[in-house]
Amino acid sequence: MKFSFKNDYSEGCHPNILKALLSYNDDQQAGYGEDQYSLEAKNLIRRKIQSNSDIYFVSGGTQANLIVISSILKPYQCVISAATGHILNNETGAIEATGHKILCIDKEDGKVTPEDIIPVLQSHKNIPHQVMPKLVYLSNSTELGTVYTLAELEKLSSFCKENNLYIFMDGARMGHGLTAEITDLTLEKVAEFTDAFYIGGTKNGALIGEAIVINNKELQQDFAFNIKQKGALLAKGRLLGIQFLELMKDDLYFELAAHANRQAMKIKNAMKERGVRFLSDTYTNQIFPILSNSLIEKLSEKFEFYVWKKIDDDFSAIRLITSWNTADEPVEEFIGIIKNEL
Repeated sequence: MKFSFKNDYSEGCHPNILKALLSYNDDQQAGYGEDQYSLEAKNLIRRKIQSNSDIYFVSGGTQANLIVISSILKPYQCVISAATGHILNNETGAIEATGHKILCIDKEDGKVTPEDIIPVLQSHKNIPHQVMPKLVYLSNSTELGTVYTLAELEKLSSFCKENNLYIFMDGARMGHGLTAEITDLTLEKVAEFTDAFYIGGTKNGALIGEAIVINNKELQQDFAFNIKQKGALLAKGRLLGIQFLELMKDDLYFELAAHANRQAMKIKNAMKERGVRFLSDTYTNQIFPILSNSLIEKLSEKFEFYVWKKIDDDFSAIRLITSWNTADEPVEEFIGIIKNEL
């Protein structure tokens, strides 16, 4: 059986979560997220971000993006995103289906800057004939594995406040972004400089689940109605609360993400030693090496991964993703083939 580097959710979940779900299985608890485990998990997250933000647990990332964005925007308002953004490429038009346009910015590194946003704002001044830009959508880490620095996020926050824009950060791989070896961004600072974000569990050791964090008090009012109306309010909310309680206790969440990053960096560094080029310089669990098509074919005999982009007739970029559970053996085997072939 081939080992998969296709994604970071091929495995089930961390054993601590399974043990906790079984241990608490016979407990009778309140429904709809009012159980003691969900409440404790929310309080634990609040302590980590040093903020009294509102927190809601939902089952997946697309659901989180759809609910947050559609709740923030008025019918005539739109969202700004990098062209690589998940809401543009991998959510089947979920945002557009709510009646909101996405204005995209072409960025090789997947990161949005104030300088990128200025032309978008300047080209949407024909009031009331054009949609109104209102929300900036970010991902950290991005869909290309890159990360925002504290200075970059702080600068974006100041710019958006000056221009009456909200910031929403997709955190499907938040743990990986915050444990990258080059980052100085923390969960507390993410909460300080965004209006809303979510902490992704599905791609970092949970069975399912994301934690939506609403920081802006203006956006907190009546947000729960959106959760219910979009079918995201689980009667057995404990299933999500227990998972985040286990992930946040003793910083297991960050430990798992750091492990995934280290495994990816082993592969990246081995490739760099052999002169391999990359689409982007990443320090998270996603890497995009550019390899000959013949080498890609050989690697495909033992490993699964996505061929991400054709470079020319002879070379293509592939995407490799490591997970919280990626062991040393497949990593070393992959590196061994690279060393033998290059």
